Amino acid sequence: MKSPDSERGSGSVLMLGVVAVAVLLFGAAATLASAQQASARARTAADLAALAAAGAVARAESTAACAAASQVAAANGAALVGCSDLGAGDFEVVVTVRPRSRVLGPATARSRAGPEGAGSHAPARAP
Repeated sequence: MKSPDSERGSGSVLMLGVVAVAVLLFGAAATLASAQQASARARTAADLAALAAAGAVARAESTAACAAASQVAAANGAALVGCSDLGAGDFEVVVTVRPRSRVLGPATARSRAGPEGAGSHAPARAP
């Protein structure tokens, strides 16, 4: 028969393992939340930037459309990486947002905007 002292401290080792697993799960959840937040920010910034570009054209400022999109994207914490004039006042923009967690790459979103009825496309979203 084993003496009660032979298993002394085994509970501490078990608790150490439980705490380590909990810390890993918390870290994974925080990283996932950061990625989700960056994705949402990118979609919002892309939508607003596309609207800014299309709005500039509507105000007869077509040469400043991509500059307006860039300013709006930056104001929303994103970087404009693409701005295309699709014709008829339609614009498509692509933006990126870096998540707070440096483990993941940037979140990218694409959006289109223009006058109603100008194009026959559905709103584009990030892949």
